[in-house]
Amino acid sequence: MSGVLVTGGAGFIGSHLVDALLACGERVRVLDNLDPLAHPSGEAPAHLPAEVELLVSDLRDREAVDRALEGVDRVFHLGGVVGNGESMVNVRRAVDANCGGTATLLEALLARRDRIRRLVVASSMVVYGEGAYECSEHGVVAPPVRSLEQLRRRDWEPRCPRCGRTLVPAPTSEERPLHPTSVYGITKRDQEELTLVLGAAYGLEAVALRYLNVYGPRQALANPYTGVAAIFAARLLAGRRPRVFEDGAQIRDLVHVSDVARATLAAMEAPEAAGHAINVATGRQVTILALARDVATALGAELEPDVTGEFRAGDIRHCFADTTRARELLGFEASRTLADGLPELAAWVAHQTVEERGDEAVSDLRARGLIG
Repeated sequence: MSGVLVTGGAGFIGSHLVDALLACGERVRVLDNLDPLAHPSGEAPAHLPAEVELLVSDLRDREAVDRALEGVDRVFHLGGVVGNGESMVNVRRAVDANCGGTATLLEALLARRDRIRRLVVASSMVVYGEGAYECSEHGVVAPPVRSLEQLRRRDWEPRCPRCGRTLVPAPTSEERPLHPTSVYGITKRDQEELTLVLGAAYGLEAVALRYLNVYGPRQALANPYTGVAAIFAARLLAGRRPRVFEDGAQIRDLVHVSDVARATLAAMEAPEAAGHAINVATGRQVTILALARDVATALGAELEPDVTGEFRAGDIRHCFADTTRARELLGFEASRTLADGLPELAAWVAHQTVEERGDEAVSDLRARGLIG
C-alpha cells in the first residue's frame, strides 16, 4: 500500500490533516523539524498519533526529503515558518525555510514524478496583500499599499488609485493580482508559484490552497506571530487585554481548522483541481475588534480589547474570500461558524500553560521601526 507524506504534519493544520488521513485508513509519514516557535519543548507533540511515522528533519536537507518520499505517492506540503511579523525581522530564515525548503522538495518530487499522483501545497491569504475593493466610480480596483504618510494620519481605509475615493471591501477571488506586503507573503507566493509552474512544466499534478485565517485547537499559543485568534487567546490566558492595532475595524475571514483539513483532503482527489490556486475560507466577515471580544467572551474573560491606534509594517486592512472556486472544484463549503468554533478553542486553551510573548514581540518590532 502506498503512503502519504505530510510535511509540517506535527504542526497546527498538519496534525489535523494527519488525523483526517488516518481516519480514512491511510498510511501516513510526517516530515517536521519541530521548530521551537511551534514546539517549545522540541519534542513531538502529544496529539501526534503513535501510528504516524515521524521523521524529524529539515525540508532543506535533500537526503532527508528523499528518505521521506520512499513508498509515497501523494504529498501534502504544509511545512515552513509562519508569521508576517516574524518574517519582517528574520528575513533570511523565512526565505530559506519556505522558498528553499519548497525548492528542495520539488526537485525530489520531480525526480519521482512517475509515481507521485499529486502534490497539494499550503499557500495563504497573505499572497494577495490587500483584498479586493470596489470604488463607487471605477468598480473593482487594486489599491496600492497604504503609504506611511496615510497611516501616520490614522487614515486607515485604502483609496481608489484613480480618484482617491475611500474603497469598499469586496470578496477576494483567486483572480486578484498578488501583491504581498510582507516577507512571509512573498515566500508563500513563491511557494505556490514554484509548485504550479513546475507542476505544469513536468506534468506533476499540483494544487495550491490559499488558507484564510485558520483557527482552532493546537494552534501555537507560544508563537507571538501565529494566527490572530490564538494571539488573542494567549493574551487573555495570561490575564492581559487583547492588543488590537489600528482601530479594530479590519475585516478578516476566520475558518476552522477542521474545515481546512477537509478542504485539503478534497484537493488531493478532486479531478478538476490540478493546476489551480483555491481559496479555503468561509466567505464570512468579522472585524478584528469583534473577534477579540468574541474570544474574550468564549474564555469567560472580562477584559476589553486594547485598541492601540498603532500600525504594523506589512499589515493589510481587509481581506475576506470569494469561495466560488472551492465550491466548484473541490465541492467544499465551510461548515463551522465562530459561534461554535470559538467555544471549542476556548475549552482547549483553558487546559494550556503558555508563556505569553506578545509584549516581547511588539517591543522588538517597535525597536526596529516596524510599528508606528
